[in-house]
Amino acid sequence: MKILFYLGHPAHYHLFKHVISAFNPENTVVLIKTKDVLEQLLKEDGVPYINVDDKAGAKTVGKTFAIAKKFSKRMLRIAGIIRKEKPTILVGCSAELAILGKFFSIPSCAFFEDDLEKVKSFAKLAGPTATYLICPDVCSAWKWEKKKLGYNSYHELAYLHPDHFTPDRNLVNHMFQPGTRNFILRFSELGAYHDAGKTGITDELALQLIEKIKPYGKVYITSERPLSAQFEPYRIAIKSSHIHHALYFADMFIGDSQTMTAESAVLGTPALRYNDFVGELGYLEDLEHNYGLTYGFRTSNKEGLLKKLDELLADNNLNATWQQRREKMLNEKINFARWMVSFLKRHAG
Repeated sequence: MKILFYLGHPAHYHLFKHVISAFNPENTVVLIKTKDVLEQLLKEDGVPYINVDDKAGAKTVGKTFAIAKKFSKRMLRIAGIIRKEKPTILVGCSAELAILGKFFSIPSCAFFEDDLEKVKSFAKLAGPTATYLICPDVCSAWKWEKKKLGYNSYHELAYLHPDHFTPDRNLVNHMFQPGTRNFILRFSELGAYHDAGKTGITDELALQLIEKIKPYGKVYITSERPLSAQFEPYRIAIKSSHIHHALYFADMFIGDSQTMTAESAVLGTPALRYNDFVGELGYLEDLEHNYGLTYGFRTSNKEGLLKKLDELLADNNLNATWQQRREKMLNEKINFARWMVSFLKRHAG
């Protein structure tokens, strides 16, 4: 048995980290590409990895030719590692592995949380080539439902389930003062291929949010995109691997990131999301409409976001209400990391 994991985003590391640690190191190979704080996270946790990305051109985005060129380079590098390591199964959230699995006749698992019809470039590559399409049961595999393996959980419950995650107040005490409400804002880059035409929190809106929040507590910003100088005083000062502790102890999260919205929601922190994916993604719709753990607003509804923020700011029972909702969700969802370990033990050869 040898499992090859390929991680293309910090969220992918969080998704698979407890699965990777469940197997002997000699039975795993971990590949990554350069993305945000991904490499930093693995270094902080001491996880051996191989970076298959072209670091010199890691920030090249937006041009179809440049993206295709980098994709091809990664494919070649991963193919070389597959020949050398001879894995028995390929695991990741990328189209690269699905294509290479088909080429080398190795079973491949494509994990995803966005409904496939909403990420068509990925879907058209991974749908026909992946052996297994693995997603929450509330998500769609589009044209490839016969390949879908659904489960009653979310990606975020592979690492933020109470079986794996114990919030540590000591890790945030240098920031979060007792008796003070703390609010985290997240700005995404929204530069991926599936983000084309999608927008989120602008600098203008960020200033409005900060002005509303400041009378109630302190504001901290975490950003995937470069911050304007006016926001630098709010930049969160915490290790990348400790961000989930900050999300847990925060009083509210507001952002345009799907992943951090879902993370906040499953941790029981009120989460407001503002982007043009709202209403389109099954797992976030589930968290919002079945559990009331998050609220989403499209960019055409800025007033709705600001009104909901005012409503939540005025609610003195917010924390207790969200913890009750979180308990209901945890009672109905499974520990996804355990599901993955069990699946791979059966299918990795």
